[in-house]
Amino acid sequence: MKSHDYIEREEKYGAHNYHPLPVVLDRGEGPFVWDVEGKRYYDFLSAYSAVNQGHCHPRIIKALTEQAGKLTLTSRAFFNSVLGEYEEYVTKYFGYDKVLPMNTGAEGDETALKLCRKWAYLVKGIKENQAKIIVCENNFHGRTITIVSMSTDPDARKDYGPFTPGFITIPYNDIPALEKALEDPDVAGFLVEPIQGEAGVFVPDEGYIKKAYDLCKKHNVLFIADEVQTGIARTGKLLACEHEGVRPDVLILGKALSGGVLPVSAVLADDEIMLTIKPGEHGSTFGGNPLACKVAIAALEVIRDEKLAEKAEYLGRIFREEMKAVKSDMIELVRGKGLLNAIVIRPKNGKEAWDVCVAMKELGVLAKPTHGHIIRFAPPLIITEEQLREAISLIKKAILQFD
Repeated sequence: MKSHDYIEREEKYGAHNYHPLPVVLDRGEGPFVWDVEGKRYYDFLSAYSAVNQGHCHPRIIKALTEQAGKLTLTSRAFFNSVLGEYEEYVTKYFGYDKVLPMNTGAEGDETALKLCRKWAYLVKGIKENQAKIIVCENNFHGRTITIVSMSTDPDARKDYGPFTPGFITIPYNDIPALEKALEDPDVAGFLVEPIQGEAGVFVPDEGYIKKAYDLCKKHNVLFIADEVQTGIARTGKLLACEHEGVRPDVLILGKALSGGVLPVSAVLADDEIMLTIKPGEHGSTFGGNPLACKVAIAALEVIRDEKLAEKAEYLGRIFREEMKAVKSDMIELVRGKGLLNAIVIRPKNGKEAWDVCVAMKELGVLAKPTHGHIIRFAPPLIITEEQLREAISLIKKAILQFD
């Protein structure tokens, strides 16, 4: 079978809820993936920052295969010999009292929303069914009905109503708007991405996260950080909030928590918040399964042992400097932190971000547009400087061919 055969089969039997770049991947190792014809590419998407540790990292795969031959799933109806080990490891790693393990990032966000509301009624004393959570315009927290209820993306919302109530939407990177929203005594939490990834790697003004956190503390409101995409060393710190010295009240993690090997997400909080949820009030059949726990421990060990946060900080500066130096009418703006970056593309002669991504694919670099005019660049953090510079030269070549 050739690439077009695989693509046709997906089109015939699969739902049409994605618009992939026309490449069929078959194998991955480190920063590289290979298509079914054997052509090698630099992966500059990393499965939306899930593959921070690189494809098929041997330490993570070893943990996976060893545990897979022993015990994969018990459900939480019973204790298992791995969950406690993981819970101790991850809570000490990030500095929280407790963790609630889930599977996907969307489940992590849903868990955080439920925790916030429980805390609102049992601790803050908000009247039942009156709690509100502040969210930001252009957010992306997942695809569930409740999460799209707080989205401002028409594609995410159209034909999915009625929507879940209880959210106040304010502009991102707007402290006065947050101050005004916090005047409502029924506000229980503020859910925010430290950098809006799906919105096109929108980095807020310096100090925004710290000011927002301080305002939440002033009003006895939970500061909830969605670090599913920005966390686990992607932005040059273990967590993006650390750039401003902020420790969220509720921390949501996913994606790279497993190194892209299987779905693992987590919500971390201290006892006052986490222990508001009692047995039977929330859970997941697969959440905290032994396989996921061993994989997540290995994935976090790789981040620390290979100093991937420091590496992302160093290489990210190189990427932005090199791309800002490109003389092209198509490059309107380069922005990002660490190895989470984006180029805002100015259309030229009818060519747009999608065309640039197709041109990059032909040259051996894979990335994907978001919102039509922005290309996100997020290679695995294990990429070497030499490899990064080679990929940069290919990206430049792809862009410049349109001039």
